[in-house]
Amino acid sequence: MHKSAAWPLTWMYCTLVVYASLYPFADWRDQGIAPWAFMAAPLPRYWTGFDVAINIAGYLPLGALLAWLGLRTRHRVPPAWLAVACGALLSLVLETLQSYLPQRVASREDWLLNTLGTIAGALLALYLARRGGLARWDRWQSRWLAPQSRGVLVLLLSWPAALLFPSAVPFGLGHVWSGLQDLAVALLGLGAHWLEGAQFQQRLPTINAMPLGTGAALACVVTGLLAPCLLGFGVLQRPSHRVWLSLAVLAVGVSASGLSAALSWGPAHMWSWLDATTAAGLLAALALAMALARMPWRWACALVLVLLCAHVGLFNQAPQSPYFAQTLQSWEQGRFVRFNGLAEWLGWLWPYAAIALVLGRIRPGSSESKIGA
Repeated sequence: MHKSAAWPLTWMYCTLVVYASLYPFADWRDQGIAPWAFMAAPLPRYWTGFDVAINIAGYLPLGALLAWLGLRTRHRVPPAWLAVACGALLSLVLETLQSYLPQRVASREDWLLNTLGTIAGALLALYLARRGGLARWDRWQSRWLAPQSRGVLVLLLSWPAALLFPSAVPFGLGHVWSGLQDLAVALLGLGAHWLEGAQFQQRLPTINAMPLGTGAALACVVTGLLAPCLLGFGVLQRPSHRVWLSLAVLAVGVSASGLSAALSWGPAHMWSWLDATTAAGLLAALALAMALARMPWRWACALVLVLLCAHVGLFNQAPQSPYFAQTLQSWEQGRFVRFNGLAEWLGWLWPYAAIALVLGRIRPGSSESKIGA
């Protein structure tokens, strides 16, 4: 029997919404105003269509997931009411907490738009359910997926969102080395004068000192695309289904990368990342996925572990160009601050979550191992 993916998806999305709303989690203090004062504040003088769209769009998936969860659990409270109440309450709590963050602005309009997005998502989920969407989804899972495939499904659905955050190499995920260096320095309490010393600099491994060559960049693209394909192979038994999954991964990956480039540099540069090396990597990954479509699921799981480890090792060697650093700054400090939590953490953690999931599936005695035996 398939377990619903609604629970892990809902919790994951709620966590990302909390992060995006309270980022950067710095300088918490009482600013001399009541935390609920924003509810009676005057209308803002400046408001853009982007602000309206992002506040609605950010909570629309949450409303759909909460309604989906209510339908799955058959709660006494009607699913639409449950979804709207939870989404509106979460937004209200987060807007209240923003009153203690100098870099964030609590807004009644944000809360109302977030609630509107929750309502839209809940109504969309209920409409699809009444049109037989959930029943068709259950039949599709039974026909396509092996039992106990919830974790893999969650990772595959979150992979496009992980690609939205700008990356130094197309389809690169898991670049945590520079962040770990900064965290280590912060935890050790080292001052700036320590960082300037040559002796301390020599103690830090220079993983990303050399730029990636053409071969390494090509391998990074191939492993980044082939990994989600093989991850899906672990729960798809029929070769024809695996072929369709490979085509879908390629199409979704290209679309997500194009959208990320359009958000970062403008629509005119939507395909600037698609150079000859990346195009060759796309074709190579698709050809390999087709050739491996008949691979036993255990071999697919073992191979995806190797690919993910190689991908993380290669990608963490990629240096950050000044243009890429400027792009990250615009995402982290500019108008994409809400996207920061929704994409950056997924981009960091996705490969490691996939590694942990695959290890759990292939370990002796696991339910997946017994099913696939």
